[in-house]
Amino acid sequence: MKHAAASSWLNTLSIYTHPRVLGMLSLGFSAGLPLLLILGTLSFWLREAGIDRTTIGHLSWVGLAYSFKWLWSPLVDRMSLPVLTRLLGRRRAWLLLSQIVIALALIGMASTDPVVNLSHMVFFALAVAFASATQDIALDAYRIEAVALELQGAMAATYQAGYRVAMILASAGVLWIAAAVDSSAATYDYLPWRFAYLVMAGCMSVGIITTLIIREPDVPFSTLLSENEQYARQAIANWHLDARLANMLVWLYGALIAPFRDFIVRHGKQALLILALIALYRISDVVMGVMSNPFYVDMGYTKDEVATVSKVYGVLMTILGAAVGGILIARIGIMRTLFIGAVLSAATNLLFVWLAGRGHDVSGLVFTISADNLSAGIASSAFIAYLSGLTNSAYSATQYALFSSVMLLLPKFVAGFSGQFVDAYGYESFFIATALLGVPVLFLVRLAGKAKFETSANESSVSSNKPDAKSHT
Repeated sequence: MKHAAASSWLNTLSIYTHPRVLGMLSLGFSAGLPLLLILGTLSFWLREAGIDRTTIGHLSWVGLAYSFKWLWSPLVDRMSLPVLTRLLGRRRAWLLLSQIVIALALIGMASTDPVVNLSHMVFFALAVAFASATQDIALDAYRIEAVALELQGAMAATYQAGYRVAMILASAGVLWIAAAVDSSAATYDYLPWRFAYLVMAGCMSVGIITTLIIREPDVPFSTLLSENEQYARQAIANWHLDARLANMLVWLYGALIAPFRDFIVRHGKQALLILALIALYRISDVVMGVMSNPFYVDMGYTKDEVATVSKVYGVLMTILGAAVGGILIARIGIMRTLFIGAVLSAATNLLFVWLAGRGHDVSGLVFTISADNLSAGIASSAFIAYLSGLTNSAYSATQYALFSSVMLLLPKFVAGFSGQFVDAYGYESFFIATALLGVPVLFLVRLAGKAKFETSANESSVSSNKPDAKSHT
């Protein structure tokens, strides 16, 4: 029995040796690297360079590219690229193009001193944001299509591991590199930041090489896609259009309209409630996060202290929180865990009020970061599970892009005013306000949970009145 049990565990663990599962480790790294380089880490650089907090807050709007990626996600999902698609396939072509653009734009950021030319820095940061969002769209599609259903959990696990390692490198790693070559820590020096960002551009080669090595997924044409295009073709048949124009309209319907129509049809009047919850669930954390690095600088924390506590230890606590969230989901369900995550995410922002009153206190920073990132991990785990349950497999890439875009749109917009709020009212009032932003989320989670329960009850009632399907086989 013991031998059989050990063999069973080994067979289960062997899924992580699958070539495409291993490849997701590198692709996850490539996806996780750009985000903080244009947000948190860049805000640290800008503040050290003497850029005012209001401007830093406004520059966080470059992250809105992730919120609008649903606009071009159908193109990434359906459109071929000249030459590249023929050589690599549809998914790999978009991956390679976006990764090359990210690397070049990071070189552009490294070559720009924000004190001398802030507008050029904004341009290159925007290029990184749009290319990174495009990479996310293509990578989500590849991850879903590359392996069978039983390997999706392993793909997600290795993706998250690579993503988190990249986040450590893009935050703590950059600060460590810059500090190591900084000859005068007391004054601002552009050259250490230039060197650090050039290293990050070079690290994008990990994703580029992996994209060139992996195989394009072989995905059969979805029946639902075919049915929707046939529906569109029949609808415009009486318009007597030119064949080329008719084909274009059919393609546009299948790529742009059908994924969103499918979501609305499946969820009905609850669709607005669901979208409202998605739009607000992370607002407390996202708005607070923009001012966290300027807060550390203003409180007198050094690069090494922030790198160690916030960027390494904090990420590890987030991973732990995600694991706890997974356990809670299994024990009490998604909606209850979603509610707990929302409570903790808002409440832990109040710890920063306490930290602001203590000044430069490393032990206080450790405690605050531990609680905040642990709660963020729980909330993220529940939220990803909730979003995954909303998608239709026929449109998973486009619909997931829609959800993740809606998730960031309002929080990123509000976060752009965070610097002005801090300048006007101070850090303590700002952190209290971000905690209060989480209160409406609690009501939305309760309403969504109640609606989900009622829908499940109605479906159970309907199915109980239907003949047993097995009796007709």
